[in-house]
Amino acid sequence: MEPTIRPFATRNLDAVVDLSLRAWEPVFASVADVLRGSGVYEAQHPDWRHTQREAVERACGAEHVHVWVADVEDTVAGFTAMQLHEPDRMGEIHMLAVDPSHQRRGVASALTSFAVRWIADRGMTTAMVETGGDPGHAPARATYERAGFTALPTVKYFRTV
Repeated sequence: MEPTIRPFATRNLDAVVDLSLRAWEPVFASVADVLRGSGVYEAQHPDWRHTQREAVERACGAEHVHVWVADVEDTVAGFTAMQLHEPDRMGEIHMLAVDPSHQRRGVASALTSFAVRWIADRGMTTAMVETGGDPGHAPARATYERAGFTALPTVKYFRTV
């Protein structure tokens, strides 16, 4: 079933936060595995659920962030949060998550396509999204590549101090 994409409403906050935590759990497990033994994961993510909850709540309440949800059969199945960087004429998909029970059914692709159209409709010339290179982010990379995004590889190095 094709999702219905509509503007975020405050009443959706709990559903959006909860689905994002379920969606990002394997991502954080993957990052922990990549950083195993370095102490970096523990230093940066002592309680990833708490920090992610705060990040999603902040995004959903920020005036400059535009949040949309994807409904499937009257259930919030996913969301995206976008920001415009007008001086650069660039729109950013700041966050995108799909509840695991709705993954691999086209919801992420629908949200990505919607975000790109929304960005273009605001006069931006470029859409950007950032994601991880670890195995946990592989589904996100595949979604963005299917949507026509081109990866610009970067490398971040971390260590504890």
